[in-house]
Amino acid sequence: MTNDLLETTDPAVYEFASTTRGPAGRLPLTDDLLRHAPSGDLFGWTQNVGMGLNPALLGRKEFLILSTHGGLRADDGSPVALGFHSGHWEVGLLVKAAAEELQYQKCIPFAGAVTDPCDGRTQGTVGMFDSLPFRNDAATVLRRLMRSLPTRAGVLGVATCDKGLPAMMMALASQHDYPTVLVPGGVMLAGEVGEEDTGKVQTIGARYANNEITLEQAAEAGCHACASPGGGCQFLGTAATSQVVGEALGLSLPHSALSPSGQPIWLDMARRSAKALVHHSQRGIKTRDILTDAAVHNALAVHAAFGGSMNLLLHTPAVAFHAGVRRPTVDDWTEVNRKVPRLVDALPNGPVGHPTVRVFLAGGVPEVMLHLRDLGLLRLDALTAAGESLGNVLDWWAKSERRRRLRDVLATRDKVDPDTVILSPDAARQRGMTSTVTFPRGNICPEGSVIKSTAIDPSVVDPDGVYRKLGPAKVFTTERAAIAALKGEGPKPVEPGDVLVLCCRGPMGAGMEETYQVTAALKYLSWGKHVAVLTDARFSGVSTGACVGHVTPEALAGGPIGKLRDGDRVRIVIDRNTLEGSVDLVGDESGVHGPEWGTSELARRTPRPDLSPDPQLPTDTRLWALLQHASGGVWGGCVYDADAIAARMAR
Repeated sequence: MTNDLLETTDPAVYEFASTTRGPAGRLPLTDDLLRHAPSGDLFGWTQNVGMGLNPALLGRKEFLILSTHGGLRADDGSPVALGFHSGHWEVGLLVKAAAEELQYQKCIPFAGAVTDPCDGRTQGTVGMFDSLPFRNDAATVLRRLMRSLPTRAGVLGVATCDKGLPAMMMALASQHDYPTVLVPGGVMLAGEVGEEDTGKVQTIGARYANNEITLEQAAEAGCHACASPGGGCQFLGTAATSQVVGEALGLSLPHSALSPSGQPIWLDMARRSAKALVHHSQRGIKTRDILTDAAVHNALAVHAAFGGSMNLLLHTPAVAFHAGVRRPTVDDWTEVNRKVPRLVDALPNGPVGHPTVRVFLAGGVPEVMLHLRDLGLLRLDALTAAGESLGNVLDWWAKSERRRRLRDVLATRDKVDPDTVILSPDAARQRGMTSTVTFPRGNICPEGSVIKSTAIDPSVVDPDGVYRKLGPAKVFTTERAAIAALKGEGPKPVEPGDVLVLCCRGPMGAGMEETYQVTAALKYLSWGKHVAVLTDARFSGVSTGACVGHVTPEALAGGPIGKLRDGDRVRIVIDRNTLEGSVDLVGDESGVHGPEWGTSELARRTPRPDLSPDPQLPTDTRLWALLQHASGGVWGGCVYDADAIAARMAR
């Protein structure tokens, strides 16, 4: 036994006090308070002065700031303890700026945090099994923390990334009778020209294994991709898209999403958000006044115009559920995407692929909304975090100094025309930018699936705008086996022309893991565009290519995808003009026989014998899978609907 673990040689540790008088002064109590206030309110005042609050300030309005901050920074910004990711590394600075503004407004700020994981860090690991379930857990804890400050006058939520930000929106949405404002944590700065972004850099292993980069190139790229210490990734993935959707819902101040982390304009946004929260409280504006059916409609329209992450198909219904408004259905998403053109040229969709900070400088969400307003695609009466209707906000934005100056920065300093980042509908059409998502059905996915059709490589799309793929299936039940096959390893390496089928990775099999490892490898391998992916898992927002996910029913729920075999002929048809699609078994190694044959064949087959939940699937993730399945499943937002669960249990 080492003595330095049990004893200390520093005599100063024994010099401590064990008693103290406590704070000076007296609580501003009244006869009415002592007779009628809950004991918790009175003891809360005792706690407040115990933490150093001047007793004379008691009685002021109290506001709660909750964040997803992670890590521990020294005063100079250097790490004392690292966070899970850059997205939550700097948000404590936003909390501090907001708290100082609340103090200036003569209010009392409280602060707490529920940190969040990094989907990039857990790619290809068992940590991914906790990713989507974590969102529900975090939302639950955040709601419990909100209710645990009964004296709150409102809540400010500060969050950035893939699961923490959706969780924060779900929690804020539940605060029906309180004012709330969302502070999006911003984005990482763009790297210098020629440096890889945080999406591409996640493929260095696959590219190296296929001899497409050297060891030295991989090492250099991996070191430089995170261009600044804070902010969500530089592409329009789930983190950035969640910021965009939060603003479109009206939860955030106009032109808050995608702000550059660590910069003065980012801190200013936090201060103004705190001020807005106080104004809401003074004017009686509640969350239920902002999160309406009109707000959800606007969010769907803006998501389509941005070409946002498909993960928001899970998160937006979840926010709507907690807001107590109608959850958008597949039919709603389809209708909106058929009407709304994609207008934003950002990573990963292209065609150029600008980093998200350029989208902010080009005008961000309100700039896109100006175009959508001209097309008559928005509900302009929706109330926003500014306390004004969306119509009034857009009138301001069109003539604002902020808009003029930031677009001028992008044009003069960065030498990028803002109108080539956020395009007009005519310009977008001329650039070949197509609508965002398609929801294919077929005998393999009778309850639906989804593909980011705008992100299919144009070179494999036919001249009529239709992607057509007929290929042999190579079926895998683990992501590890699929990645090995993409690296040319294992008994059945993936080759150009194949349809890579990855099953048992839905909620019941792997917590509906995010399979960006697979889709990213295919994007950046020279031959990857000639491979399609079919899976009951989900994809990262940075995913591109002919990748069909969210296949339902999932394999472990008896879905046909769990009956596919190596060598089966799978046909995928995606019309990027009409946003219609199909995914069918049409043959086997004996030949192509058509979708009717495939339907009969799948009905005849039994599930594959190797189907099973991942052996490392946590029991709490299994519980999450069962609860969300009883609550409407994937298309219902993977929420916990207590009434639906109770009805199931009563059967």
